[in-house]
Parts: sequence; structure tokens; C-alpha cells
Amino acid sequence: MSEQLYTSLDIGTSKIAVLIAKLSEDEKEPRVMGFASVASKGVKKGQIVDIHQVTSAIEQCVEKAERMAGLKISSTFVTVSGPHITSLNSHGVVAVSAPESEITAEDINRAIDAAKAISLSSTREVIDVLPREFIVDGQSGIKNPSGMSGVRLEVNTHIITASTTNLKNIDRALSDLGITCEGYVFAGLASSMSVVSDTEKELGVVLVDIGGGKTDICIFVEGALAYSSSIPIGARHLTNDIAVGLRVSLESAEKIKLFLVDKKNRKKHLGKEEGEKKDEIDVTSLGLSEGTTTVSYKTAVDGIMRPRLEEIFEKVYEEIEKSEYATQVPSGIVLCGGGSLSTGAVDVAKNVIGMSCRIGIPANITGLVDEIMFPQYASVVGLLLYAKYEEKTKDRINIKDFNQIFRNLSLKGSVKKVTDLFKSLIP
Repeated sequence: MSEQLYTSLDIGTSKIAVLIAKLSEDEKEPRVMGFASVASKGVKKGQIVDIHQVTSAIEQCVEKAERMAGLKISSTFVTVSGPHITSLNSHGVVAVSAPESEITAEDINRAIDAAKAISLSSTREVIDVLPREFIVDGQSGIKNPSGMSGVRLEVNTHIITASTTNLKNIDRALSDLGITCEGYVFAGLASSMSVVSDTEKELGVVLVDIGGGKTDICIFVEGALAYSSSIPIGARHLTNDIAVGLRVSLESAEKIKLFLVDKKNRKKHLGKEEGEKKDEIDVTSLGLSEGTTTVSYKTAVDGIMRPRLEEIFEKVYEEIEKSEYATQVPSGIVLCGGGSLSTGAVDVAKNVIGMSCRIGIPANITGLVDEIMFPQYASVVGLLLYAKYEEKTKDRINIKDFNQIFRNLSLKGSVKKVTDLFKSLIP
């Protein structure tokens, strides 16, 4: 029984994560064999600023995942994100090569290539071209025209581009470790593969992935990605605000932020004694270097974190308005990424944007998943599912092409050619 190996690598501002999974013929979901996550170094706002530190962190992460899986990896898909990501919608038109027969995979690829023919700066590179809909002889809304009859084939696509410099730096870091990059995928798109349902995409939904130094946004309309962008603000800014507001170090601020996320701890450590303020939280167990033992919940959450969260979601709202799809997303917002767990994030999102909101948990994987079924690993899990989807798409196209060759073979025509050949040889 053949098994396919999939690997995904998420290079983020706060962490680097690697997933190794297998998929056999009788399984529907990838089976996780190895997983590792380490603190990120040399990355700022989703972009590499120190290649040596990044290479070292990736090596450490990959080694841990390989030991857990008992496998050696040679290639991987990689997420990219940050303000260098841009997107646009494009249109391509081609004539069907054999209108008397049917539309083939080659026709579809030619239409997509025509849509890719856009004017692009030498400093930018296309990382993904996603068909939104196909139009056959004026009939729109077609998801897959393969096998249909038609003369004129059009396609509306969503194209995502990234900084060539950043992609080359990632490629350099991987090549130093002997790993080949199979493809770059926008982190927001990867996250949507694991936390957004097909029904939500069909109805219209906004994915918001709040990472350490950036927030990725993807808007799906009628089942296809219609708009994507990334803003340079994330959960790391919350940590900085807490450090300044409470006059503690960044390490202590991060501990406090994570402590506040745990509602059980908050309730357990709220002051109950008479004369003590009800919003005082006991943080003695954190062992903060400053010797701080209590923190005001109201000050930390309402006074420090909420204003920053409001700023993040105001930026998200601006992007939604800019996309012109604000009225076509009834499914609301799906939050993921580590920043989605920040205290009050869901409530602030609802108030600022005025849409329903939920936190997305990764799904559609099996195996060793206890450590990864959390919003902060949505992109690395989604990247794994993206890799599986790409592999299946390639296989399906190859099979269709093979079938098309045989379908186009005419026995009558072949016999006539052989007969003509013999006639030409007879004097």
C-alpha cells in the first residue's frame, strides 16, 4: 500500500512550526507523524531580517520533528506572510483547442496562464493563482469546466504576489539545510484550509489570522478567494503594550498575557478577601523577575489590551471595506492565529466590525494531534492540507489527460492511415 509523505513549514514572527504527515490510499485525512515548534528568531513582521538566525531555528525545529516521526525530510511547502504580500484579481480568455470534442486540462491551464500575464515589478513574484470561476461561451459561475463542450473559455482568478527578496532568503535558508521548497503559500490561505468550512466559503466569510507581527486577511465569496492582504500589526504589539503599561519586561509581559488567556487561572486567582479589589489577579505563580505579585485585570485587559485589539480590528474593517465585499460575507469572521486567543478578541471583533465572530480550531487531520489542535497552528496544519489538495489535483489532471489521449484516438482513422501507408508502398 503506497503512502504519500507531506511536510509543512510555517515561518512566523513568534514561532517556527514543522508538521510531517503521511497519507495512504485508504485514508481520507493526513496522519501526523511528527511535529515541532520553536521560538522564532531573525523574523520581523513576517519577513526575514537575519538569515543565519532563521536557518538555525528552522534546523532545530526540523530535527525535532524528524526525531518524532522517525523520518528524514527533503522537501516542504512553506508559508509566507507580512506586508510584502499583495493581491489582485485578473481575467484570462482562450479559444478551446478542440471545440468539436471537449474542454481539457490543457485548455484550463492555458486560460489560467493568460490570466497570469500581468505587468509585474521585477522585485515581485507570483506565488499563487487561484481560479474564482470559469466562463464557457458566456455561461458564468462554472467551478470546473473540464469535460464540458465550448468554444470560448474564460477564467476569473485571484493572484497573490510576494517580495522576490523574501522568497529568495527563505529558499537560501532551506537550501543550506538540504531541503527543497515545493511551493510558497500565503499563510492566510493556508489557515483557511484548516479552520474555514466549505459552507462558510460558499456563503461568504472573512478569515483573520492574527500572528505575532502581522495579521493576514482572506475574504471568500461564493466558494473562492476574492481578496487577501496582510497588515503589519499583531499579537507582539499587545505584549509591548503590556510591558510599557505595567512597567515590566517583555518576557514578563508575555507571561501575563498568556496567563490572562486562561480563564480558569483568572477566576482561581482573583482576589476574594475582604478589602481586596475584586479585579486584582494573583500572578505569584508566574515568578516574574520584577517581583510583581498582583495585576489589575481591568487595567491590563480594558486599559491596555482592548485599545490595541480595537486598532487591529479597525485595520481589518478598513481592508474589508476596501475589498468591496463587505455585504457578501454573511458567515462573518473566523479568527485564528495565536493573537485570536487574546482576552476579549472575539467581543472586540464583533463590536468594531459588526459581524458574527468565532475562533477557528484546526481540523481534518489525524494521528499525533493533541499538541496542534489550537488556533496558533492553523497555518501549519492548513499548509499540510494544501499540499494534499495540490497533489490530488495534479493526479486528477494527469488521469484526465491520459483518458483524453485514448478518447481522441479514432479506430476508423487509424485503420485509414495504415491503409494509405500500404497504398503508397505498392507500385
